[in-house]
Amino acid sequence: MTDLQLPLDVRAIQQIIPHRFPILLVDRIVELEPGQRAVGLKNVSTNEWFFEGHFPGNPIMPGVLIIEALAQTGAVAALSAEEFAGKLGLFAGIDGVRFRRQVVPGDQLRLEVEMERLRRGIGRAAATATVDGETAAEGRLTFALVDPPE
Repeated sequence: MTDLQLPLDVRAIQQIIPHRFPILLVDRIVELEPGQRAVGLKNVSTNEWFFEGHFPGNPIMPGVLIIEALAQTGAVAALSAEEFAGKLGLFAGIDGVRFRRQVVPGDQLRLEVEMERLRRGIGRAAATATVDGETAAEGRLTFALVDPPE
């Protein structure tokens, strides 16, 4: 995938990863080094589907969805490399995750993922989500890149 023009919008992201509404959690990719790293953005709106139940009157983005947004950003980085184009990214592990601040309506999540290792379809990446320069979540993601089902 050598013809990628930054920033990548949702349509371009959907050309790389299979996620769709309501689980597509990355609005834009603003930095990309295929197979190495990516920086994505998620604008957290008051209309997000998960705020209806998490929590009524006190909307907070679930931590697992912050991790999923980071994983999707990492998937864009990995799957934009020619050798992995068309693969499906699956979690193999989540290590050392810490949540440092709540993410609420009106926040913009900056999702930074950098590959520490990516060989033969198995990878590990450092991942950090920030809001206004303040860390919201961080940890390491381990994943497998596999052929999608027929």
